[in-house]
Amino acid sequence: MTKFILNELSRYTIGTYGDIIYRNALLYPENTAFKCGQDILTFSQFNEIVNRLIHALKSHGAEKGDVLGILSWNCLEYTQIYGATMKGGFIASPLNARLQADELDYLINYSETHTLFVGPQLVEAVNGLRSRIPNVKHFVSIGCTAPGMTPYEHFVAGHSGEEPAVEVEEDDPVFIFYTSGTTGVPRGALYTQGRAMDDTRRFPAALCVEQGDKQVQIMPLFHVGGAKNLWGYFFAAATNVIMPQISFDPEATLQTIHDEKATDIHIVPTHLAAFLALPCVDEYDLTSLKRMFYAASPMPLQLLKRGMEKWGPIFLQFYGATEDGPNVTYLSKQQHQMVVQDPGKEKILGSAGFPHIGVHVRIVSESDLDVPPGEVGEIIVKSKSTMLEWWRKPEDTARTIVDGWVHTGDMGVYDEEGYIYIVDRKKDMIVSGGENIFPREVEEILYRHPAVLEAAVFGIPDLYWIEKVHAVVVKKKESDATEREIIEFCKERLARFKAPKSLAFATEIPKNPAGKILKKQLRAIYWEGMDRKI
Repeated sequence: MTKFILNELSRYTIGTYGDIIYRNALLYPENTAFKCGQDILTFSQFNEIVNRLIHALKSHGAEKGDVLGILSWNCLEYTQIYGATMKGGFIASPLNARLQADELDYLINYSETHTLFVGPQLVEAVNGLRSRIPNVKHFVSIGCTAPGMTPYEHFVAGHSGEEPAVEVEEDDPVFIFYTSGTTGVPRGALYTQGRAMDDTRRFPAALCVEQGDKQVQIMPLFHVGGAKNLWGYFFAAATNVIMPQISFDPEATLQTIHDEKATDIHIVPTHLAAFLALPCVDEYDLTSLKRMFYAASPMPLQLLKRGMEKWGPIFLQFYGATEDGPNVTYLSKQQHQMVVQDPGKEKILGSAGFPHIGVHVRIVSESDLDVPPGEVGEIIVKSKSTMLEWWRKPEDTARTIVDGWVHTGDMGVYDEEGYIYIVDRKKDMIVSGGENIFPREVEEILYRHPAVLEAAVFGIPDLYWIEKVHAVVVKKKESDATEREIIEFCKERLARFKAPKSLAFATEIPKNPAGKILKKQLRAIYWEGMDRKI
């Protein structure tokens, strides 16, 4: 093969993930692509196991365009399923491992999943759903044996590692990443190979990632940011060190950076707060880090400044959303460093930076007219990396994408230099610890409690979560229900991260003349004197 390596490099279509997977296997065969715990996959080993999985899927009746569901915490197998999807022409449907039964069966049915891959901590939950997801053809357990499921190792065993006979093009669909709609009903953002690859190419270019760099992956692979950014490092032939933890462990994460001499890590502000709170934080050598980039959640200015004082000019920021690619704006290391050199420019640390490479951003009025600098409007986005559509929701797609511009629902303002500031969320979404939560979904559960007469859910500031879910409840007169009882009621029926972390009882909830709850008035008490930013 080496004699004709240039010919082999042209086997797969330019602009598809299969082209990159095969390219790295040919050019960097012995370099580490992924590491998880003590397990390592080189680029050539990764390509081979991806090929075996593609052949296995085809032997079980999966065809190009079929959906592969993934319900698991981070592991090496997760990357392999993604790889088989991207190279084999399937569609990946990564599912949030924190979801409860009702949420899961909705998404599995909505996505029309053909084969479902299930991590060891989640097989019991899935087996309890079997009668509610009748269209799933095959269940594959990862890292364990489970009734009615084929172990992953058995599923791929005996299948060829040779290159599969597949034809995947840039217009073929490849990912469905989930977010919630304005009604709280989940929607899937569908990406084609070409659209997803556009962001995958631009991400490492913006960060100046190069072959030999090493990223510690703590973000879950079911999140669009965690997944897409991982493939950005892969694109540059860098190494991804995957943390298998179910819950974030700040000491283990810092130890991994120290041991691996990692160059990169993607965090949310909650992670930074946890790092800095460790009494032993200075025992870890982080001098190998080139970049600590944050996204998905508000970054308090004082917390960022403490991080910069501790570790220097390694911070940078991305802003975006599930349907946007996801990376829309970028505040670079150099822009962070400008503040160190000139404290008078500190204001820009509260911004989301400039539009990302290859992304057009406008801020518009209700009638889609551009607003001038300093005036608040809705952020709309156009690029080659935004989603193609909402999966199976043409009416929602038509409302979201207008003349090629994705309407984000986020409210922002920009200055004369082009810095973009996120000032609020049009759809009332809460971002807690990097997780997106829609209040109405929580309110629907609260209203199911026999003691609840009225309920309003919104985000309030929190030192650890940055923003936490808070509920105001009016109880029925005869009720003696407690705060703890109602919160536990929610935890039993929702993913735990969505349940209220605090709850206050009130005699009434303020409303406007039309009867609409005035959440802005409720939030104002908690956010007084603070700049509420995304």
